[in-house]
Amino acid sequence: MKVYNYKDLSESNIEHLYSRQIEDDKLVEERVSDIIKTVRNDGDKALINFSKQFDKVTLEKLYLDAEELETIASSIPPDAKKAIETAYQNIKVFHQSQLKSEEKIETMPGVVCWRESRAIEKVGLYIPGGTAVLPSTFLMLATPAIIAGCKEIVVCSPPQSDAKTNCYLAYCAVLLGIDKIYLIGGAQAIAAMAFGTETVPKVYKIFGPGNRYVTTAKTMVQNKVAIDMPAGPSEVLVIADETANPSFVASDLLAQAEHGIDSQSVLVATSMDVIDKTLVEIDYQLTTLPRKEIAAKAIANSYAVLVDNSNEAMHFSNEYAPEHLILATDKFESLIPLIINAGSVFLGNLTPESAGDYASGTNHTLPTSGFAKAYSGVSTDAFLKKITFQHLKVNGLKNIGNTVEILAAAEGLEAHKNAITLRLNNIE
Repeated sequence: MKVYNYKDLSESNIEHLYSRQIEDDKLVEERVSDIIKTVRNDGDKALINFSKQFDKVTLEKLYLDAEELETIASSIPPDAKKAIETAYQNIKVFHQSQLKSEEKIETMPGVVCWRESRAIEKVGLYIPGGTAVLPSTFLMLATPAIIAGCKEIVVCSPPQSDAKTNCYLAYCAVLLGIDKIYLIGGAQAIAAMAFGTETVPKVYKIFGPGNRYVTTAKTMVQNKVAIDMPAGPSEVLVIADETANPSFVASDLLAQAEHGIDSQSVLVATSMDVIDKTLVEIDYQLTTLPRKEIAAKAIANSYAVLVDNSNEAMHFSNEYAPEHLILATDKFESLIPLIINAGSVFLGNLTPESAGDYASGTNHTLPTSGFAKAYSGVSTDAFLKKITFQHLKVNGLKNIGNTVEILAAAEGLEAHKNAITLRLNNIE
């Protein structure tokens, strides 16, 4: 992990740290474009061929049905079953609280306006399955979709080597009442949900994190289907001061790094002593991790920045706009008002990102790559549309009529003006 002193960095140096640039983006775009085109043209045949090519699996059919999922789920260890159920309850409680009805507003006498929510009818959920098993993502996406009332929930996840899914994902499906998992991964899964195939239904909005191929595919199909956000390689930024525990900070940075070699772990500290001790702890903790090779590569591409004070740290964080922001300090309360750009925030020395990743209740599908400047993480609202309503009573038409006529005439839209004038004349 490289270490920088903020005051020694030029503007271009700082911009480079914010950028998260990866050299072969163009190559990824070309490959993804070809995959999307092939799936669009060849449908199921393309999906089966891509499964052979990328997953090294020959699929006899593209999905597991309810009976197969029940059988696979029955092998889940009891402690994992209980953990999934606890996480599900917390996620459900938090996302259920987001369902709110809005009052009708009389903007002027006789003019009543309001909004009502309607669920997106068909949604696609992508559950990554590359180097890690992610039942938590299944819970994070399907739970708010069910709470919102989505009628059709299409779940795609890469197949295992035995052309099945794992017992954890299968149990999530059983628990949530989802009776089918499509055994499709990568950019081809996104293409299948965006355009539909003989087997995979076309959806109206696609959700879920993934690698660069998945993220690139999501951005490429946006002209045909909505997406939750550009959610690419995962990242964390930890702000630490002298009250931080270096072993805790190291564990948080490594927790992020073990996601994948393109994950990024950033430490912004007001104390060089904390940075030094954290680096020692990283080396120590790294040796015991089963995914140490992956984590080590991610850490090698990550960095620490020494700043003069917490205000400078917050400025750096807001410009970086991290997916996950950890405030490793006893003084976190004073920093909360300064947070402008972040996907999800973890407060104090006893709140690791892992809590939100799995079971506290907040959603872990969050904007990455600086998109936290404009996007929110997944919520129940993400599965809903807001439809506006308005109703004019007689006095409302009289009160608003002349205003609309004048504005319509000013824009040269006579038919708009007439729609008011005819009604005013009729009631008179």
